[in-house]
Amino acid sequence: MPGLKNKPKSKAGDQSPSYGRGTGIPNPIDVHVGKRVRTGRLLLGMNQTVLADALGVSFQQVQKYEGGANRVSASRLSATADILGVPISFFFDGLTAGTPEETALRERLEQPETIELVRLYYAIPDERIREQFLQMVNAVAARKPVAEHVPPQEAPMRRRRRGRPARR
Repeated sequence: MPGLKNKPKSKAGDQSPSYGRGTGIPNPIDVHVGKRVRTGRLLLGMNQTVLADALGVSFQQVQKYEGGANRVSASRLSATADILGVPISFFFDGLTAGTPEETALRERLEQPETIELVRLYYAIPDERIREQFLQMVNAVAARKPVAEHVPPQEAPMRRRRRGRPARR
């Protein structure tokens, strides 16, 4: 067709992204949003099937969202926010790159065991017990590391005399 030019092929000097459709590498923003979906779900103690049912999709689709393999549409992100009880901005919190220390802290906070600990902490109904638990965790964290545990040396094996069965 006249007036339409073919798009030039990518050259080594082009600044085209190394991710996106056809590359097999998800967009980092999609990965971030997916991690936040997972974090919000885990904070509620919700499994992928429950979220999928509420969204009207398969749990495999939720897995793809959480891994960043599939993008979450705006309407689905809005529905996810409603189901998880968070504002839409929750999914974009921490998106901007910070210092390496901030990035490391954010990654630790996104770990399943960290999310589980926070969820279970707030499940403790007695505020005094929660405070005592927090004091205990602070005390343990403040302890200096102990040298690695070295197992005691095993007792030398007894030699069997020839011709006689070993004693039991």
